Parts: sequence; C-alpha cells; structure tokens
Amino acid sequence: MESYAHVIRALMLRDMRTRFGGSYWGYVVVVLWPVAHIFLMVAIMAFRNLPSPMGNSPILFVATGAVPALVFQYTSREAMKAIIVNKPLMYYPQVKAFDIMIARFIVETIKGFQGLIIIIFILMLLGVNPVPENIPTAVCAYTMALLLGLGMGAVNIGIMSFFPGWLWGYIVITISIYATSGLFFLPNMLPSEMYDLMKWNPMVQIIEWVRIAYNPNLGIEVDYFYVLVWGWGTLCIGLLMERIVVRRFL
Repeated sequence: MESYAHVIRALMLRDMRTRFGGSYWGYVVVVLWPVAHIFLMVAIMAFRNLPSPMGNSPILFVATGAVPALVFQYTSREAMKAIIVNKPLMYYPQVKAFDIMIARFIVETIKGFQGLIIIIFILMLLGVNPVPENIPTAVCAYTMALLLGLGMGAVNIGIMSFFPGWLWGYIVITISIYATSGLFFLPNMLPSEMYDLMKWNPMVQIIEWVRIAYNPNLGIEVDYFYVLVWGWGTLCIGLLMERIVVRRFL
C-alpha cells in the first residue's frame, strides 16, 4: 500500500506539473477557469436583465446550475486526456491505466473543491448568502455530480482505448448536455412533454437536486434512484471496461 501510494502521489505531481505549465500560477489559472466561466454567465444574465426564476439572486441561480454541471463535465472529460498524456508511463511495470485514472480523479476532485470554496467566498463578498437551506441535500447533490463524472470518465477511458476519436465526440456530447441541463432556466417550467424528455438527462435532475436544497418550494421532484443508478452504474461499467478492454488495447 505504501508503494502504491507513492505511485499515485508521483502521478498526481506529474499530472499537475504537465497540465498546469510546470508552475503554481498555472495551477491557479486552471482552478479559476471554471470560476470565471460561472461569473461570465452571471454577467450575461445581468446584461440581459434576466431575473432569477428561483426568486433569489441571479448569481446564486447560475451557480447552483453551473457548479454541478462543470464538476461533471471537467471530471468526465479530463480522465481521457490523462491516458493520452501519461500513456508512455505505462511502459513501467509499476504504472497501470487504473493508477493514472485514480490520480487524475483525485486531482480533479481537489480542483473542483477548491473552485467551489472560491465561488462561495466570492458570493459572500458580493453579499449573497451561499448557504443552502438544506445543507445535507446540497452535499449529496454535489457528490452525485462528482460520482457521475467519475463514472462517465471511466467509461470514456474504456471507449477511447480502442477508439481514440471518442475524445472529440464526447466534447460535442458534453456541450449538448451542458446547454440542455437548465442552467439559465427551470426545466419544470417548460411544457410537460419537453420536461419529461429532459428528465432522462441525469444532469438535469442533479441540478434540480442542488436547487431544491436552496429552495425546497420549487415544486420539483427528483428521481433519486435514477440518478444513483446512473452514477454507480457508469462507475461499475467503467471499472469493468478498465479490466477487460483497457488492459487489452493499451
């Protein structure tokens, strides 16, 4: 276990140095990138003079949708890049594809947590209360966004091991998921036929899960079992693919 911990630590340090320009400032820029993304969307809402459909601050409305969406997007996408960048390390017998995947997931989890802390701090400076009415519900929702990102990231690694072009295809998919997850609107306000169709997207339900933690009176019903099946199901499939597919093709 001690040797394995040293391998994971070395992979994490190499990951951070190669991805972030070999400096601490590069790491800071990458952590702040999703934060800037969120406040750019807030600026767009302010420019268009759009009120919050939740009845609270427009900043908080955007943050409750963008934070879980970006956690899922970055975690599921960056896992594939880890295999591409660190593939030469797999010539060493101590390093396996699973180790690279675990190291990248830990780095992404830490980076996402740091970004969330920065967003909360900025909201407090702007006079917005970032504390949800139901803290355990919010924690569970953010955890599910991370779990779904981990699961999809593991599946993506399995697919990309035999189809490298999947990296670009998945970017298109994540953009589509991001645009239709209800960041700027409440999906339950749409016609029921369209809303029922959108509910098949687990990110829609995770974002609603976060928002009812801030406003329990939104009249939203989240299918928690469906979201849990997506999270744990994709993670199990991804781990099976790592053992059966990735080890064969990489």
